Amino acid sequence: MTPPDQRHPTISTDYTLERPAHWHHANLDAIREQSPFTFNDSTYGFWMINRCDHVREALQTPEVFTCEATGVLAEPGQKPRLLPQNLDGAEHMAYRHILNPWFGPRAIERTAPLARRRAADLIDELQPKGRCDLATDFAMQYPTEIFLAHLGLPIEDGERLVPLVEAMFQGFFGGDTGEMAQTVAELKAYFRRQFKDRDNNPRDPATDFITHLMTADMDGRPFPEDDRVTLAFTIMLAGLDTTRSTLGYIFHHLATYPDDRKWLLEDLTRLPMAIEEFLRLYSLLIQIGRTVATDTDFHGCPLQKGDMVWLGAATANRDPREFDRPTDFDRNRTSNRHLAFGAGPHRCLGAHLARKELLIVLEEWLKRIPDFRLTPRVEIAERGGQLMLTSLPLEWDR
Repeated sequence: MTPPDQRHPTISTDYTLERPAHWHHANLDAIREQSPFTFNDSTYGFWMINRCDHVREALQTPEVFTCEATGVLAEPGQKPRLLPQNLDGAEHMAYRHILNPWFGPRAIERTAPLARRRAADLIDELQPKGRCDLATDFAMQYPTEIFLAHLGLPIEDGERLVPLVEAMFQGFFGGDTGEMAQTVAELKAYFRRQFKDRDNNPRDPATDFITHLMTADMDGRPFPEDDRVTLAFTIMLAGLDTTRSTLGYIFHHLATYPDDRKWLLEDLTRLPMAIEEFLRLYSLLIQIGRTVATDTDFHGCPLQKGDMVWLGAATANRDPREFDRPTDFDRNRTSNRHLAFGAGPHRCLGAHLARKELLIVLEEWLKRIPDFRLTPRVEIAERGGQLMLTSLPLEWDR
């Protein structure tokens, strides 16, 4: 690891800890304005790249900033192998070629009618109660059910899988390594059972993700079983945490800023633009980890081969050099080149599914519960690592 460079500040902040809501964005905004590059000597040490143009460039330069290891906030070797996240170049693109049809716009539209019916049903169940904890009563259940349905997996399995996924993220960001290893084993065992079931009862590969992986090939050869399991395991991790976390921040904003909520209620066709602004303003990925492939001077930041680098997606999305009024929800923002889904060859595979789920939920919720507020005198906490509001108590008049 490159020793700290005196031209750039050194900090020791641990970003895996739970903090008050919105602490991370405010802290990282201040660090970005202090310096474009920061060395963090917590854990084993890593460089933080803080500004939008630099983050975008690094994401689009995989020959220098590789995915060999991406666990910036975890000890080396602690994070399990992920596919295709830990691949680069042609090998990565071969996996994406197999996965892309499952997460493109046409495939997402197949799931949309079910997604809308389920959102309406869940909200109708909540509305007469006059209150809920959005984080646990809706935002956890709904995206899980839709994600599993999209993959052709039983939606009732979500009750067992969500706690395991949450345990994985706790393990990524400072949890017990032994417990995380056990969690990895349980999740992979779930998928091994799914693959074994398809051996005996194959389904339509166009509607069943597990069968699709079993019938797909890599350069004319079937996937090795371990790679199929790792791929399915990775897709599960990526799909069950992000949308529920995004819903928490969106609903927190709409409960806190009623004028923005009323503006949307006046015309729900504004929702797609609003969703892009929410994704920019409340980025869940405070960092995207990369490994430096070769010694390089990156705009004055001395990087050596093997260094770990934090690419600050959240700080990039609130960079005043890229966005006017970056810490505000701007109803009239016409250009929104945010990095909430990353950039370059590893841009988020599930972006279309996430956008569709967010749009459906907001449409159906605002039709049924147009006025809601935060429950008074409740402290709201924020998980570190990959951000999430751990609880979001809401109230409304019945």
